[in-house]
Amino acid sequence: MASKRILIVTGDYVEDYEIMVPFQALQMVGHEVHAVCPDKKTGDQIRTAVHDFEGDQTYTEKPGHNFTLNATFDDVNAADYSALLLPGGRAPEYLRLNEQVLNVVRQFAEDRKPIAAICHGIQLLTAANLLQGRSCTSYAACSPEVKLAGGTYVETAVDSVHVDGNLVTAPAWPAHPAWLAAFLKLLDA
Repeated sequence: MASKRILIVTGDYVEDYEIMVPFQALQMVGHEVHAVCPDKKTGDQIRTAVHDFEGDQTYTEKPGHNFTLNATFDDVNAADYSALLLPGGRAPEYLRLNEQVLNVVRQFAEDRKPIAAICHGIQLLTAANLLQGRSCTSYAACSPEVKLAGGTYVETAVDSVHVDGNLVTAPAWPAHPAWLAAFLKLLDA
């Protein structure tokens, strides 16, 4: 497997597991991973939140870890990366309002590079208007957005993955094994 450079676009209150696990796992297998956040630079920290499924009507939220960014958003050039990863949590809710973020996401899609989105990470794809005619999954609460964006929402188990071309999506962090395996397969293609 040849080492690839992967970009993670994230922000405060990203889901803890959805940033920590892919960031570490992708490095573990030899990839170079840059985690960036608008208006922050290398060495700055973002707060994370732990979302869990405890039998309530929706997930619960608890404080997570602080996560240190290892690259600066303003320095990002999509052409320098092989793939994009979009974690969930609450960060995508406000990141989708940032046109620079949406332009970065659109560039990866235009270049047909692998894009992995989990949980609420799909909100960046809906806001960038990239799901027209595509199929994907996400946290179920995002399914209306997927449909309104012209995508086909695929209902899957919480630990499952859905792949449509260069797009690898999953509903939440219990899908990490399947989601990351599918993403790695695309990276190796």
